[in-house]
Amino acid sequence: MKNLLFSKIAKTTLVAASLAAVLQTVPVHADAVHTAEEGDTFYLLAKKYGVGMEQLMNANQGIDPGNIYEGLKLTIPGTEAPEAKAAAPESNQAPAAKTMKADAVSGPTVLPSDKVVEAWGKTFNYSHTIQMKASAYSAAADENGKWGAVDYFGNPLKLGTIAVDPDVIPMGTKVLVTGYNHDGLPKQAFVATASDQGGAIKGNRIDIFIPGSVKSVESFGFQEVTLYVLK
Repeated sequence: MKNLLFSKIAKTTLVAASLAAVLQTVPVHADAVHTAEEGDTFYLLAKKYGVGMEQLMNANQGIDPGNIYEGLKLTIPGTEAPEAKAAAPESNQAPAAKTMKADAVSGPTVLPSDKVVEAWGKTFNYSHTIQMKASAYSAAADENGKWGAVDYFGNPLKLGTIAVDPDVIPMGTKVLVTGYNHDGLPKQAFVATASDQGGAIKGNRIDIFIPGSVKSVESFGFQEVTLYVLK
């Protein structure tokens, strides 16, 4: 009886050990983080990582598909992060290359004759431009009244939401905002939708929603910006 019991215990231990060894060899696929490059789109990233478009967009619900800019962090669901490329030592990087990189994100490229503006490797057709004085607001309760952190249509505030005077920019109009300077906004430009209003936003004024702390948003102050009204 003892021998039989010992045999059963030994077999159970062996099976458990074998199972543990197998589990250790099975790759675990966790969400990866992709740092966007110029020209990236949800479609191209879905093909690159072999994930569904809807799955990818659901994993990045706070990101406007039109605002995928260089340096943006995107979640790639259920994938292994690609092996990081070894960075060249700082001393081996040519100063000229650094200067070109800085120039590349300083502002959009405009082709006035064709009414085309280019930002982060993408091109946008526009009808006209408007010079605006811009301020910024956050999701803080005291900045959004009894309605809370939603726009005029009841949608949650997100990067790309701007408040406008509808007599100057009709609600729903899409624009490319350029000429600002703030760490909480994409470098160079971002696509925005006129989906909010404010009592103080009259005439050539816009209020830009910026995700982040109240203190960070307040540092925006007032800035002169150029809007490209997209077709």
